[in-house]
Amino acid sequence: MNEKSNCGCNHIKGINCSVKNCVYHDGDTYCTAEQIAVANASATSSSETSCATFKAHDCCQG
Repeated sequence: MNEKSNCGCNHIKGINCSVKNCVYHDGDTYCTAEQIAVANASATSSSETSCATFKAHDCCQG
C-alpha cells in the first residue's frame, strides 16, 4: 500500500496532500502517515470532511 516518494519516505498510494504544515506531508504532494482517518461521519460533501490524522509541525523543529 505504501510506496517510496522522492523524499525517501513512505507515502500512501493514491493519497495526495497539499497541507505542507502537517508532519506527515513529504514536502511534495504525498502523505507519509501509516494510515489516515477522515472525520465527520455525517458529512454530505467533501467540504464537510477533514483529515483527523493531521498533526501540525512543531514550530521549533530543526
